[in-house]
Amino acid sequence: MAHPVLLLACALALLAYSSVASAEIVEHTFHVKNLTVNRLCTQQVINAVNGRLPGPTIKVHEGDTLVVHVFNESPYNLTIHWHGIFQLLSGWADGPAYATQCPILPGNSYTYRFNITGQEGTLWWHAHFGWLRATVHGALIIRPRKGYSYPFKKPSIEVPILLGEWWNGNVVDVGNQLLPNNSDGYTINGWPGTYKLTVKPRKTYLLRIINAALNNQFFFKIGGHNMTVVAVDASYTAPMVTDVVVVGPGQTTDVLVTFDQPPASYYMAARPFESNVAAPFDNTTTTGIIIYENCEPSTPLMPTLPAFDDIAKAFQFSSSLTGLVNGPHWMPVPLKIDEHMFVTIGLGFSPCESATCSSPFFPPAMRISVSMNNASFQFPTKLSMLEAFFNNVGGIYTTDFPDNPPLVYDYTNVETSFDPLLFGTFKSTKVKRLKFNSTVEMVLQNTAFVGFENHPMHLHGFNFHVLAQGFGNYDPVNEPKQFNLVNPQIRNTIGVPAAGWAVIRFTANNPGVWLMHCHLEMHFPWGLATAFVVENGPTPSTTLPPPPPDLPQC
Repeated sequence: MAHPVLLLACALALLAYSSVASAEIVEHTFHVKNLTVNRLCTQQVINAVNGRLPGPTIKVHEGDTLVVHVFNESPYNLTIHWHGIFQLLSGWADGPAYATQCPILPGNSYTYRFNITGQEGTLWWHAHFGWLRATVHGALIIRPRKGYSYPFKKPSIEVPILLGEWWNGNVVDVGNQLLPNNSDGYTINGWPGTYKLTVKPRKTYLLRIINAALNNQFFFKIGGHNMTVVAVDASYTAPMVTDVVVVGPGQTTDVLVTFDQPPASYYMAARPFESNVAAPFDNTTTTGIIIYENCEPSTPLMPTLPAFDDIAKAFQFSSSLTGLVNGPHWMPVPLKIDEHMFVTIGLGFSPCESATCSSPFFPPAMRISVSMNNASFQFPTKLSMLEAFFNNVGGIYTTDFPDNPPLVYDYTNVETSFDPLLFGTFKSTKVKRLKFNSTVEMVLQNTAFVGFENHPMHLHGFNFHVLAQGFGNYDPVNEPKQFNLVNPQIRNTIGVPAAGWAVIRFTANNPGVWLMHCHLEMHFPWGLATAFVVENGPTPSTTLPPPPPDLPQC
């Protein structure tokens, strides 16, 4: 009779072989170049991947290795970010310009190669240089490892739904103005009001909703149909039935929809959720048409959408989501905290860098700025931060990002907008250095400077648990009593409520340099960002490997 230990060893070896054998190498080639398209009765030259808007949908299984050869045939510098991918020990492939790599110059190329481990669901890829992601983006779908299934009944059909923005102009020029610029319309899968989806009656579809917009959050509804949320940001949720989905820039939401209504046509519609309607914004609504197969032509049923500034509806949706405990890749909340951070986020002003940057709308010799704890992030240009970390090069960044704001005050009192001691920000490249495997709890506190606004904050390299969120000033005595430590939602992008706060917690188990920034493109280049530099672990398997030989240089 075989020895029990030997049997166990053989079983584990067979299991490991089976996992490796089920994984594949998925390879794509991206040609990024000019493309002339017609939208909103306007012919416009855009930058797109492989002549498509949106770009190609990448489909992989958990455990696969993804290899993407990117050829920059556009007139602009370029990088690609794989939004939400952990990049475990592959930080060189994360993509943000000057953080993990220097840009791919026009006429050059770079191959992104990384393994997809411990994640399932809907993510996306996009350009991470200037405003190029307005048209350089696409879905990244991670299905369960072969031989495994969804934690819900398998849908009949899966459809990506990418919500975006459209400008009747060159988006690079628009972004370079560094001023609030509203889009000319919104899109569904690249089309402003003309996308059509034919569905089979009585079948259940999995709609993978992605907000690829630069500057707007959306309310999304389908006429006459409810939706069941089953995942956000490639993390499974406890099923939640809803008639409306709220999705911020960078966020994804997976919903199941059973098309069991009378055969006809129905609109799917998206309109912005704008917490600060006093500021100018594109107040249009975009639609797509869902048509039941073989039905008679009919006028589509339009859903009733919330008001643009329905903060209560948006908060109810976002705060009601919970994680799927013991579902695939579920991670319990870490209870021991090594780093406590309280970070204010919001608009402010910084000194002009030139004689022409001032504006009659701003204080004299000042320009609008955004910051975290009054530090307005400025990217280096001589060397990427990850190369500086790997090669121990000084002078690229400093490790003194503050754990707390410089002053304690009434953060959500609009009167603070007029206090020059509070709205001043300073350009710097300050990061937070973390020990490997340390746990971080961060309170993100919105402020009232220049008006209230919901800020979608995205963390590269990690997911985080959302322990709580609310309005007003965070109460460090009473709010922790309400923390959800049992089944909180897990995300990579959180919409911090306007005039409110959110508390997140994550474990820094991935060495490298990882951005945290606002996913509103109008705020990111103005400085609403910082980075975490996570030290190497104690073993070779927890140490960042050398950069690939074709890594772009500055």
